[in-house]
Amino acid sequence: RPKRTLYSKKYGVDLIRYTHAANTVVYSSNKIDDTIRYLSLHDNKYIRYFPGHTKRVVALSMSPVDDAFISGSLDKTIRLWDLRSPNCQGLMHLQGKPVCSFDPEGLIFAAGVNSEMVKLYDLRSFDKGPFATFKMQYDRTCEWTGLKFSNDGKLILISTNGGFIRLIDAFKGAILHTFGGYNNSKAVTLEASFTPDSQFIMIGSEDGKIHVWNGESGMKVAVLDGKHTGPITCLQFNPKFMTFASACSNMAFWLPTIDD
Repeated sequence: RPKRTLYSKKYGVDLIRYTHAANTVVYSSNKIDDTIRYLSLHDNKYIRYFPGHTKRVVALSMSPVDDAFISGSLDKTIRLWDLRSPNCQGLMHLQGKPVCSFDPEGLIFAAGVNSEMVKLYDLRSFDKGPFATFKMQYDRTCEWTGLKFSNDGKLILISTNGGFIRLIDAFKGAILHTFGGYNNSKAVTLEASFTPDSQFIMIGSEDGKIHVWNGESGMKVAVLDGKHTGPITCLQFNPKFMTFASACSNMAFWLPTIDD
């Protein structure tokens, strides 16, 4: 049940991420400017603004361990921030649209650059450049739209706006599997997710079904029908329980069934 509704009519809302403090979020805007805003949900008041990006923020990732977060923008930069300061703590210029994410321990983050390489950075020596770069084959038919680590830190999942997603080894950069066979003809940004045990990968499709693969074998194990009317653009697991949510313009919550 919805608890309450908070409006951000002036600035608009795009990406929202919980922080570690109770009832606070950071979110990116889609009106006026591209400042990231830190909001208390408790009293609907802004705690801090993070100005710097000059175009839309397309990636936002909170550190799993502390007050650091990173943002990637269409201005071809990735910025490193601390919730306690409005000033950017680190800046990286790229040649194309970035995707980025923290690893589960909050020690490193990965940046996907130009839809063809993954660069790994150590947070403590961010300014020295990446300590590892994995080059993939560039695919002209689509671009990367997201990057996620598995909870055990061993795998990286790259989502695209094409008809496939890639699973790579987080240490060596080798492509372990390419998963396809779901519908995405309109180049929509579909969110892919790991299950919390890091064993399965799932993504929604534009026809409203959810496809599930075994990460080790690469085999498709299920196609779930949530009666979604449009493309499933969001799909996220609860990190503690075996439940997840999927959303097009409406939202579905999923529970496991135990067969008799």
